[in-house]
Amino acid sequence: MSNTNKKIFLTLSITVPFLLYCIYYYGIMIKNAPYKFAEFDHISIQYGTGDSLLNKYNSKTADYQFLNKRDSLIKKKLHLKHNDLLYLHRKAAELGFWDFPRNETFTGDTTKTSNPKVPRYIIEFGYKRKTKRVIFDANFDGNPKLKDANMQLIKEILGVINTADENLTK
Repeated sequence: MSNTNKKIFLTLSITVPFLLYCIYYYGIMIKNAPYKFAEFDHISIQYGTGDSLLNKYNSKTADYQFLNKRDSLIKKKLHLKHNDLLYLHRKAAELGFWDFPRNETFTGDTTKTSNPKVPRYIIEFGYKRKTKRVIFDANFDGNPKLKDANMQLIKEILGVINTADENLTK
């Protein structure tokens, strides 16, 4: 065997089994993933200050209600497109939403920072077999990276809803 053939044989004997193992391992992981878009049912978000979560959206029922600038409660039907829901599902996966704790509320000293005007968000992604629900307060005192990921996901969800609402009114 020539020197070149030895190098090719050595390279193939290492890379081919590694690639086969990766395909096998990640194939099983993807197949058994608990949150697949094929099983997607709905997304729901509620937000507001204190206990009054007046702003709500549910993609299953298409019910959308929000407070406008004049504090009037507006109710309407708003259907999100398949691509919008897929985008939100992928964004949640990218940000690690499935690993977020269920309760991300303020746990610090309530005498110092008790404020009923702090926004609270309840985000829910529903699937056929599972549902992931997270309660998040804007003054959450946990991991800053987790707080940033929550805020980014909320911004994305509200951005998609607002864009769909703007397109509806045009």
